[in-house]
Amino acid sequence: MTLHDPLQKKSISSKVWIALIVIILAFIIALIAYKFSNKKASDTQNTTATETAKPALTVTVTQPEIQNWQQSLTANGNIAAWQEVVIGSELSGQRITKVNVNIGDTVKRGQVLAEINNESIRADLATAKANYAEAKAVLADASINNQRIQQLKNTGAISQQEATKYLTSQSTAQAKLDAAKAQIDSNQIRLSQTQVIAPDNGVISARAATVGSLAQTGQEMFRMIRDDRLEWRAEVTATDLYKLKQGNTVQITSPDPNRPKVTGTVRMIAPVIDPQTRYGLVYVDIPNTDAVRMGMFVKGEFDLGEKSAITVPQTAVLLRDGFSYVFIIGKDHRVTQQKVTLGRRLNDRVEILDVAENVKLVATGTGFLADGDLVKIGQNIPDTPLSKQLVTTQEK
Repeated sequence: MTLHDPLQKKSISSKVWIALIVIILAFIIALIAYKFSNKKASDTQNTTATETAKPALTVTVTQPEIQNWQQSLTANGNIAAWQEVVIGSELSGQRITKVNVNIGDTVKRGQVLAEINNESIRADLATAKANYAEAKAVLADASINNQRIQQLKNTGAISQQEATKYLTSQSTAQAKLDAAKAQIDSNQIRLSQTQVIAPDNGVISARAATVGSLAQTGQEMFRMIRDDRLEWRAEVTATDLYKLKQGNTVQITSPDPNRPKVTGTVRMIAPVIDPQTRYGLVYVDIPNTDAVRMGMFVKGEFDLGEKSAITVPQTAVLLRDGFSYVFIIGKDHRVTQQKVTLGRRLNDRVEILDVAENVKLVATGTGFLADGDLVKIGQNIPDTPLSKQLVTTQEK
């Protein structure tokens, strides 16, 4: 009996350890099962809560599209004459006797616009011609006397001093004849100046001359649009000037809505900026047309060519508190309101400058949504007169 006691104690000890290990494993398995069941219950509750949440609105989905749009620049400016000529008199103190043209008349180069009294000038011309005839006769007599004296000088009948005297008389008579001729020319020029002549082809834009008034040197009598050629002087900011170049086409809108737009071409861009207004002038040649007139302040659009743009339907843009927003749809069908910057517009689409290309946006019903709302995605509705009317109403 004594020999078997250690073996019996060893067997009992092993059984105790095995039982303890089994109890520990059972406890661990029970703990894992408890945690798993709690997680499953929590997920079930979340799923049930999600399934029971009702969408705020059924919406349609759209994605931004990249399109090539015509790029333009809008500016305002005055219609002015390409060159406006100021026409005046070169005489002073003479009365205007006749005015042949009025404002709006088309004139040709060399056409007589007005006539000035020329009676006193004709009298001066007649006097100059008489003086010329007298000087010519004196010169003829002096020439004959000089020739005779020069012949006698060779014989020694007269002195050298006497011969020089007759030669001087002939030279003096020649000078008087030349002076009389110059006086005739001067009076003939003055006589031609009694007719105010058009310096070029054009249209009379202003008239200050009236019959009976005194003409003064340098005083304006008429203004003429040279070649009846007008130009549009567009006022453009310093930044936008760099977008333009010589040869760009421009569509100018007439103040009369019944008139078609006038197509012009950029002729020159001013090299300086006005320090007061901070605008630069762009000179645009326009054809001869009645749609615009000199002095009008009109609007025009410069054609800058095509440029790609990220566009969305206008219904996808919400205007709220003076800012523009779009609603991005997430994977859980909840929307995120994002502020965006708008660019160009074309028909029913608008350019978005700061949105990714691969996002899904709410296409309709943005006015009824708020940030974080749950939405239901429906099928896109084709365009109808009613939907187009709603788009127009939202834009306003």
